[in-house]
Amino acid sequence: MQLRNPLFAVLALSVAATSVQAADEVVVYSSRIDELIKPVFDAYTAKTGVTVKFITDKEAPLMQRIKAEGENATADLLLTVDAGNLWQAEQMGILQPFKSPVIDANIPPQYRSSSDSWTGLSLRARTIAYSTERVQPQELSTYEALADKEWEGRLCLRTAKKVYNQSLTATLIETHGAQKTEETLKGWVNNLSTDVFSDDIAVLQAINAGQCDVGIVNTYYYGRLHKQEPSLAVKLFWPNQQDRGVHVNLSGIGLTQYAPHPEAAKALMEWMTGPQAQALFAGLNQEYPANPSVPPSAEVASWGTFKADSIPVEVAGKRQAEAIKLMDRAGWN
Repeated sequence: MQLRNPLFAVLALSVAATSVQAADEVVVYSSRIDELIKPVFDAYTAKTGVTVKFITDKEAPLMQRIKAEGENATADLLLTVDAGNLWQAEQMGILQPFKSPVIDANIPPQYRSSSDSWTGLSLRARTIAYSTERVQPQELSTYEALADKEWEGRLCLRTAKKVYNQSLTATLIETHGAQKTEETLKGWVNNLSTDVFSDDIAVLQAINAGQCDVGIVNTYYYGRLHKQEPSLAVKLFWPNQQDRGVHVNLSGIGLTQYAPHPEAAKALMEWMTGPQAQALFAGLNQEYPANPSVPPSAEVASWGTFKADSIPVEVAGKRQAEAIKLMDRAGWN
């Protein structure tokens, strides 16, 4: 059963009107769009008989809604993208820690909260995209090298206001420190061929159209556009394979502080880290399963293999404020 934003008030009233909610349901607040999550929840209902109700919206309104509801909680789970958002939810006090040997066995520790407040479900690499017409892959090497003079007037970037770029910057700070990272970002800004774009699809389209030669994007955006335009003259390159590896982030899920059905919610989370759900969820999202024992879909696998950065993704949240200030100093709008 699907619940959209206009039903927030109706759902809240129905919760208030009943002293005990049914134990055979779980309510999820999700920033992932309907078609990327409904098949997963439908599969769980078919397997267990537990109904999964969900509301979709942007992450910020969802987190504020959970905070405002407080002990009169409607949501059992928060499902959102980027460890920076999950870390922020944790800092807001709207998630509660929980122990699960099942999740610990299924998901590597760098893709989970160190306080056990959330776990990753699927991974996306934020990597380099390049024109197959104007760039040879051997010309590329690292994120940092995109600041070099040879890429002047050839780089496209998405706005610094998006959490994906904030998280990438946060991990650069963790690796190099603030001074070197700021130098890199200033080099990127100097090498821009045009103003920053509002989304990754626009970056990819600009590369394809010849407006720039290289950019930095999340892999699943490439998958979406390539599916629409099979002749796309853009490919993905995996940077930093000789050192730390490709920056990866995730979509993940956490148990709300006052979840009405905590045990049922934990059971759903555990199932979502297992083989069936991991293959389905990652495949729908054109992402990589967070469970390393589950292979990616054939389409995602066709992009090639890479070494991923092993930095715990929660660093994206811990250094988010620092990253935003540094990006601003570098002139990245």
